[in-house]
Amino acid sequence: MSNEAATATTPAAAPGPEPLPHGLGASLPSSDTRAKSEGTFPYAADLWAEGLLWAAVLRSPHPHARILSIDTGHAREMPGVRAVVTHEDLPPGALHGRGTADRPVFASEVVRHHGEPIAAVAADHPDTARLAAAAVIVEYEVLDPVTDPEQAFEAEPLHPDGNLIRHIPLRHGDPAAAGEVVVEGLYRIGRQDPAPIGAEAGLAVPRPDGGVELYVASTDPHTDRDRTAAVYGLPPEQVKVVVTGVPGATADREDQGFQLPLGLLALKTGCPVKLTATREDSFLGHVHRHPTLLRYRHHADADGRLVKVEAQILLDAGPYADTSSDALAAAVSFACGPYVVPNAFIEGWAVRTNNPPSGHVRGEGAMQVCAAYEAQMDKLAKKLGLDPAELRLRNVMATGDVLPTGQTVTCPAPVAELLQAVRDHPLPPLPKDTPEEEWLLPGGPEGAGEPGAVRRGVGYGLGMVHMLGAEGADEVSTATVKVQDGVATVLCAAVETGQGFTTLARQIVQETLGIDEVRVAPVDTDQPPAGAGCRGRHTWVSGGAVERAAKMVRTQLLQPLAHKFGMSTELLQITDGKITSYDGVLSTTVTEAMDGKELWATAQCRPHPTEPLDETGQGDAFVGLAFCAVRAVVDVDVEIGAVRVVELALAQDVGRVLNPAQLAARLEAGLTQGVGIALTENLRTARGLIRHPDLTGYSLPTALDAPGIHIVKLVEERDVVAPFGAKAVSAVPVVTSPAAIASAVRAATGRPVNRLPIRPQAAVVTR
Repeated sequence: MSNEAATATTPAAAPGPEPLPHGLGASLPSSDTRAKSEGTFPYAADLWAEGLLWAAVLRSPHPHARILSIDTGHAREMPGVRAVVTHEDLPPGALHGRGTADRPVFASEVVRHHGEPIAAVAADHPDTARLAAAAVIVEYEVLDPVTDPEQAFEAEPLHPDGNLIRHIPLRHGDPAAAGEVVVEGLYRIGRQDPAPIGAEAGLAVPRPDGGVELYVASTDPHTDRDRTAAVYGLPPEQVKVVVTGVPGATADREDQGFQLPLGLLALKTGCPVKLTATREDSFLGHVHRHPTLLRYRHHADADGRLVKVEAQILLDAGPYADTSSDALAAAVSFACGPYVVPNAFIEGWAVRTNNPPSGHVRGEGAMQVCAAYEAQMDKLAKKLGLDPAELRLRNVMATGDVLPTGQTVTCPAPVAELLQAVRDHPLPPLPKDTPEEEWLLPGGPEGAGEPGAVRRGVGYGLGMVHMLGAEGADEVSTATVKVQDGVATVLCAAVETGQGFTTLARQIVQETLGIDEVRVAPVDTDQPPAGAGCRGRHTWVSGGAVERAAKMVRTQLLQPLAHKFGMSTELLQITDGKITSYDGVLSTTVTEAMDGKELWATAQCRPHPTEPLDETGQGDAFVGLAFCAVRAVVDVDVEIGAVRVVELALAQDVGRVLNPAQLAARLEAGLTQGVGIALTENLRTARGLIRHPDLTGYSLPTALDAPGIHIVKLVEERDVVAPFGAKAVSAVPVVTSPAAIASAVRAATGRPVNRLPIRPQAAVVTR
């Protein structure tokens, strides 16, 4: 047998296992991926308890009405009903709300929006609970609803606190300044629903001490606990919130309007009570993105450089304040976008109406103004005869520039670099350059239109958001890291909402301590607070707390070795589970150095303080900023107004890439969410009534609507004041992509496109 033949028949050595991703910068997979794919992830809707009762909520069919009487007698007499609760079962003045506590658990005298809770029922079967809720008899005196936010200023007060929630008059520069070229516009942004992918649900279990435990998909458990205790008239230690699996959150999960009736029923019956909201309940009950009316006037010189921006911004808050004050602050502060504007005069208002309630949704405030100021930039470019990208480049801000609020931009702000990257990225081929069967017409896969009516457009959007809370918010988080028997455990009340915190926490500990097996404990309110899961908070403050705690454990681990060998701990390093000294004299494993001991440390992270905006809208209100550039390519059938987003190209400053795969997923998801905002998502109302509170009447983008997405550039210029130098990444693509898509439709049609979502008639070109 020849050597060649022998070689061919000899079994090859089995390749070694692929090394697992490890530490910061690696694409470490999420720990819950398998559970979610196999259907074993513990969602709130899956919870069960012995002796379980089921809850249902009666909601108002009117947007505005006076309650004359509530008769629960028939409902209480139904077989299987264990309790019926109304406002009479709560302490007087029991109010709740995310930002401002001004919202009753149950309406008592006046109904202020369609779907407001009136009563709740607990029964031994979910159908019985629903039937009993429907059997509660409420006599109403129907009142005329206030649905136009412009009329709210003159209307009778809808709430004891009045109709005006907040007014911010921003004044920056010279009011007499004027440009040679002026463009104006009026813009409207619709009501977007967060449309949570998992049912809003929860389980309440009474405690022996007279308190209650709530098992819900909360994104801010300690705040929920404190507000729940206040509503029930209990001390906070008698209320415990346990966070169940959160399927994803682009807004507040488990609005307290669901939690509070649930816990009250458990206290009344002494039994566990479960509530799983229908999709209609969700649409009627939780908050939505603020519908917004915006009026703009831009002044520029003959070369296209901005001289002054004037704007009026009106947010429709619905009947309750919630987080409208925060949304208005963001809208007013970022009303000019990431551009240098020497003179800015912005008036912003948030008002109450009888429309559905508004609150925190990803990119609140910033998204609405981005659509408006980018439309203004397109108008200005057209009037000056300039390329839209070139006009933007002449005005973009950079580090050291000043916001209209008077705050200096001290963080990296590579806006010009981002815009140049998407502008220079190759455009997708035109349909004539591709096979006909690969060409999707704007009307859909079946081509509901004529190829000859299709026009292509290219548009740009530049957006910015703030990270963490603002205007003096105390942003603090606490974390504990424990190590024993070669396993590290992280205890932190930062809720995993899909932003990847649990994965990041594992990576931080791996990087710092060289331990592969890292577990993140479930979240409940027995742990110290970590705050809400929004605006990149947990990457910054909770990740920073985990890093500090891990470094303290590292010091505990290395100090005995350093003392033994007469060197400082700084001369020792941990790599791949091994501890080595700079000179190679010391080499041991982390497990050997632990020697069976348990090490632990607790640490906090608190960013530098901010301040509220003053009476002229001035102040250092933000901890940090993040920027993004998006180029959109669309095909528009100008005869039927159908729009297809062909491609979105993105460039973003991310500070530092901590998990490449996770980062890419977050950016792609944000861009796709923006497609829905731009083209389909609008919760329609008629005189305050939600017309179709279901997913047949509210159109979410599907996989067929998702465009080609290209992450063209990620600028890793670290923010020196942020742990790891990383920035928030999820919100700014959501803020920017709708503006870019609208810009592309304007380029394709020549139409102004002054409303989101873009209605078909706005994209029709008449001959």
